[in-house]
Amino acid sequence: MLPIAPQTYYAARFRASSARRLRDEMLLPEVLRVWDENYRVYGAPKIWTQLNREGTTVARCTVERLMHQLGIRGATRGGKPVTTRSEPADERPFDLVDRDFTAEAPNTKWVADFTYVRTRSGFVYAAFVIDCYARAIVGWNVARRMTTDLVLTALEQAIWDRLGTESGSESRLIHHSDAGSQPGFK
Repeated sequence: MLPIAPQTYYAARFRASSARRLRDEMLLPEVLRVWDENYRVYGAPKIWTQLNREGTTVARCTVERLMHQLGIRGATRGGKPVTTRSEPADERPFDLVDRDFTAEAPNTKWVADFTYVRTRSGFVYAAFVIDCYARAIVGWNVARRMTTDLVLTALEQAIWDRLGTESGSESRLIHHSDAGSQPGFK
């Protein structure tokens, strides 16, 4: 059935386990024990530290590999913030961009969005406005909280910097942002 020589199959079947496999079989219950004893929140660095503290010398990458093999992982702090929650029932303005992010001239088509960035002290939110012609950020703002002012300040900065001296009747600007909504956005 197998496309290999029979002697190759029997040699592999009766070959003694490798040193790595034997060590893994010894370490697997230890990794699981330390993870269980610590309320299943320890990740690889803490399990590695605890095993070495107990006198079991092991590499951190080995602990990571064994945790992956066991299907366990440490707890992570905080959740991933959600910046967009689409509501299908909400009425939306007509999409004038239609997934075409090119422009014939500067300041004729802008797209805007905001996202979050994880820092050591927590999350910060960044809002930005991009000119499709120049492919450059023309307005931006960063804040610790997700508020309406975060987005409006980025848009106002873009308007002031790029359109502050132009009259509104001479140019037509299409501004596009995604269709999400943020409950409690103030």
